[in-house]
Formats: sequence, structure tokens, C-alpha cells
Amino acid sequence: MRKITVAERRARLARRHRLSTPAASIDEAVRAVGVLHATDPATVYLSVFARYPGATVEALDKALYADRTLLRLHGMRRTLFVAPVDLVPAIQRACALAVAAQSRKTYVKLITEAGAGDAAWLAELERAAETALAARGEATAAQLSVDEPRLRTQITVAPGKPYEAKQTITAWILFLLAVEGRIVRGRPAGGTWTNTQWTWSPMQQWLPGGVPEVAEEQARAELARTWLAAFGPAPAADLKWWAGWTLTQARKTLAAIGAVEVDLDGEVGFVLPEDVDPVADPEPWVALLPALDPTPMGWSAREWYLGEHSGAVFDRTGNVSPTVWSDGRIVGGWAQRADGEIVFRLLEDVGADKIAEIEQAVGRLQGWLGDLRIAPRGRRHSDLERTLLS
Repeated sequence: MRKITVAERRARLARRHRLSTPAASIDEAVRAVGVLHATDPATVYLSVFARYPGATVEALDKALYADRTLLRLHGMRRTLFVAPVDLVPAIQRACALAVAAQSRKTYVKLITEAGAGDAAWLAELERAAETALAARGEATAAQLSVDEPRLRTQITVAPGKPYEAKQTITAWILFLLAVEGRIVRGRPAGGTWTNTQWTWSPMQQWLPGGVPEVAEEQARAELARTWLAAFGPAPAADLKWWAGWTLTQARKTLAAIGAVEVDLDGEVGFVLPEDVDPVADPEPWVALLPALDPTPMGWSAREWYLGEHSGAVFDRTGNVSPTVWSDGRIVGGWAQRADGEIVFRLLEDVGADKIAEIEQAVGRLQGWLGDLRIAPRGRRHSDLERTLLS
């Protein structure tokens, strides 16, 4: 069993994720990490810019909404991602459909307990929402609620509990339709790429014929290969976490694709069969990665690139804030203040030369953002980020 050291894992991260050597295109930047986290819309753009400095908002919008080579969808762990279109069938079959089935059970239970309807009522409302969307071709949630008033039905969640709340089921219906691949998010409704209010369209308008069907085993194999190409070597438990599978499913899939066992400082990790050879060290590098960037969110075991800094840069639900990287490890964090200034703080001594490189990276990001302001969406501030913003 070949031993792969922490130093080599960091070298692989730098090269594979296009952090030491920039990508040459948006497509290359995205495929370097398999998929982009999209819970916070800004992450998509900032993650691409970190890997492809030639990226522009207009070019990425074109890929998302005109060329449609990238598609935004719910997948692994119920999380929202942006993925290359050719990977969508694998994500849909290997992850999204299981999420849809579990979510449907939850929603039916809540609706039934509230006396608003049952499974048949929910399914009929989904069809009505689809019909309304097809008639418009493109619509916001608010527009669909006008066309189909039942979408404004309110359900009391956790009645009698201190956290009791009323929820309108519009988001539930749209989530089910989207995670089953029946509808798709289009452009943000507010006109800016940081907005989380979406327009929706029938999937057929984006992918004629809908999302292609693939066998579950084939889908798992393709998704595992994609992840391992970007994040290997890694233990099976990391794949389990990232994909939202059981450990049995992860191990079975790794065996199916012929993944090779390697020694990660006494722990068994896996690499693709064609990826066993050593990787040369990259040139020294620094990077500013955004909140929820796919690199720090790619593994569940993070000590080898995070060290003791987890409590500083991850929030209490396991989401990472903006981070400063140096030569394959997190060394600090950054934030944008209300006046637009980007500030950073290091968690360890990296030397004057590295600090100068980080300051140059801050200047490049500041210039790229211009007058735009970004704010956390779908996560809390980490301790370090909160300090930087105070």
C-alpha cells in the first residue's frame, strides 16, 4: 500500500483545484472541483474567480443562462450546487431522488397533521404548479402563487413548541419539483448575481427531453470518480459525507470503480487506479476562497489542511466562512465590510513575503468586486469573520 503524506495531499489539492496554477476557462475551473456550492449565489462566482482570474460575471452568466453548460440543482446532502450539465444525470439519480423521497415523506406528514391535505393533495398541487409554470414559461414563486392560490397554504410547524412557526408551502412544492428534476432555477429575480430569489422554468426548456435517466449504480460510479479525481486520496468516510450516502454505499461504489487503497498516515484512503503515481510539489501559492467554497467543503476530515483553525473559520453548522490559504492549508480568514473594504486576519505566522502575496490577492479581489457588496446567505458568521466585521 503506497503511503501518501500530508505534503503530497496538499500538493494534489493545489494542482487539482487550480489554486497554484490558474485554470484557462470557466469550464476548467468548475470541473477542477467537480461542482460548485451554490447555497450562497456569490460562492459560484467567487469560486470561479479564485481559480480563473479571467472570469467575468457576464461570462459566467452566459454559461449558466444562455449556453446552459452549467445547471443549478439540489443534490448531495440536499445542498444546492452548480454542476456541468453532463454530470446532472448522475447527481440526480445518485443523490437527488433520495433527497426528494425523504422530503416528500416529511411534507406529507406535516400537511396531514395540519389537516390541510394528504399525499394525493400534495401531488395534485405539484401538477397544478407545473401547469402554471408551463403556461408562463418562466415565473417567480410569487407569480406562481397568484396563478395557483393553494401554493399560499400555511402550515404550522412544531405546534405548541417554543419554536412553533407558520410556513407557506410554496417553497416546499418548488423544492420537490426541482429536486425531482421537473423544474429548474433560472436567473435571479432581483437582477444581481447575489440574489437568492429565482425565476423558474420547466426542465424541458433547459434540457430537451428532461434529465436523462441512468442506472443508480452507474450514477454512483460516475459521481464517485468525479469526486475522487478532485479530492482523492481520501477515506471512504469522506465520500460518504460528501455524497450523503451510507458508508456501505460509499465502500461498494469505491470497489466498483476499482479505487486503490493508499496509506494516509495510518488511515486507509482511496485514489483512482490511474492516479497512484506521486505528484510533484507546486510553486508556492496563496488564495482567497469564498464562504462555502468546494475545496474546504470537500472533505469531512479536515485536519490535514485546517489544523486547529476549525473553530475560527467554520460556523456551528459546519459551513466554512471566507478563508485565506497558503501552500495547501488554511492560515486565516477574510471578510468584506459594509463599506466594501476587504480585510483579513492570519491565524499563524506565514512570513512577510506571504503577507505581501495575500495583500496583492486582496487587491485583485477588491478590484474584481468593485462596488458590489456580498453578505452571508445560508450560513452564519464564523467567529473569525464576526471579529473582522466588528
